Amino acid sequence: MKWNKYVIRTTSEGTEPLCALLLNSGINGMEIDDPAERLDFFNTPSPDWDYAEDALKEADDPDVKVIFYLSDNPYGAELLLSVKEGLNRLKENSFGLDLGSLELESETGLNDEIWLNKWKEYYKPFTVGEKLLVVPAWEETPSADRITLKINPGNVFGTGLHQSTQLCLEELERYIKPGMYAADLGCGSGILGICALLLGAEGVFAVDIDKNAEKSVYENAEINGIDKSRLTFKAGNIVTDEALKTEISQKGCQVVAANIVADVINGIAPDVYKILDKGGIFISSGIIKDRLNETVEAIENAGFKIKETATKNEWSRITAEKG
Repeated sequence: MKWNKYVIRTTSEGTEPLCALLLNSGINGMEIDDPAERLDFFNTPSPDWDYAEDALKEADDPDVKVIFYLSDNPYGAELLLSVKEGLNRLKENSFGLDLGSLELESETGLNDEIWLNKWKEYYKPFTVGEKLLVVPAWEETPSADRITLKINPGNVFGTGLHQSTQLCLEELERYIKPGMYAADLGCGSGILGICALLLGAEGVFAVDIDKNAEKSVYENAEINGIDKSRLTFKAGNIVTDEALKTEISQKGCQVVAANIVADVINGIAPDVYKILDKGGIFISSGIIKDRLNETVEAIENAGFKIKETATKNEWSRITAEKG
């Protein structure tokens, strides 16, 4: 398998939250190059070594670099989009820390746009659950007795290939009923919200911190024959934007889907409880399985009753009901 190398520029202070972001995106292996630590090491006498190349001691570039690798295939491309969305969240809310530029650099020899188009040749139609057929927008729709969901993710997360997305799609099949109103928090390409509309939802409120998602959401709605009047997109931080939370609450949601990360889900669970009508369903995913119990506890503390949990490979989903 071919791998592509990526570098994110940060600071010593930013290393921990950045590594947490990568872990939450499903990237378990990373390398940290901190010039300050390297110089400190070289300036501290040690009996275990007596020589080092002078070039290693130089620190012309003061940035800390967090290095990781992604497979050169559709799954790697999906993870790259997840990382980009995570970086946007960190830039929006740095928690008062000096995180540096958070600039993402590629050492693939291809720019992101070329690489993110390159894997399209491997992205083919596939089924999800009992009712859905996900079809890339540039592929012919095969004959099938299923609801067809056509997607062109563009440069935002949401091809349907990621396990966390599939876990959400499976639950939307079960809980979306005609006439319902739903919210898609951290919508990316809009795949979950558009799926809800195709399953019969009357309307969907889609939110993403990345303003670039708006174009993908409305384009994907159009290629699925969804009238724009049924889909509202707003760019904003669902964690901190009180006006945005109020606007969603006024819609009267029966289903909320959030395919984000554990930290965000834990933080917004009380707000989702307020957004949902009584008996409403909260479908949350993007949770690394090692953090499942922690997120279950956060959702229960917000007032929800857990209906069930599910795990696919390293990713978990929680389905909860507002009493």
